[in-house]
Amino acid sequence: MSARTGQVLGLTIAATGLAHFAAPAAFEPVTRMAFADDTRRWTYRNGATELAIGLAIAARPTRKAGAAGLAVYAGWLARRVLSRR
Repeated sequence: MSARTGQVLGLTIAATGLAHFAAPAAFEPVTRMAFADDTRRWTYRNGATELAIGLAIAARPTRKAGAAGLAVYAGWLARRVLSRR
């Protein structure tokens, strides 16, 4: 991944994380699929996680750790959604 691609991807993920705080209601239908109980709190937690992962991907020294974190986070969310079905 090029430095520019990493920065853009990371900042996009970080912005999505921040959006969880600015407009949490927009994320609640998706969040509810994995976290039916205490959905608003999980919306904020997921936003914080995405912000941290995005910033890690945006910075070259932490890009690999951020990418690993993103993979683990995506897998964990997928597992949560599938287990609720």
